[in-house]
Amino acid sequence: MSRPRNPQKPHIPASPPQPRRSADNADSAEPISITAARRASQSRHLTIADVCADLGISRSTFYDWRAKRKAPPCLKLPNGDLRIRRTDYERWLSALTEEAA
Repeated sequence: MSRPRNPQKPHIPASPPQPRRSADNADSAEPISITAARRASQSRHLTIADVCADLGISRSTFYDWRAKRKAPPCLKLPNGDLRIRRTDYERWLSALTEEAA
């Protein structure tokens, strides 16, 4: 059974959550969508799956390269996951291109 509403207090439906604005454009009238902010944070760091997909290699090959110190430098997160800075990855790729030339 539902509780009766208070007749003195009108029911006001909750408004949908508003997208957050970053500190950089707090004065701007355009809010940043949450997905855009998530994409921006993901673009700085790559997952092992991202790197493997980009190179067309298996996860085990990446870990073999990492054991031989042939993989790009990785960051180990507190939960044990690995991430690769996009700048480190691009630098690593360009170094491989220079070695091959």
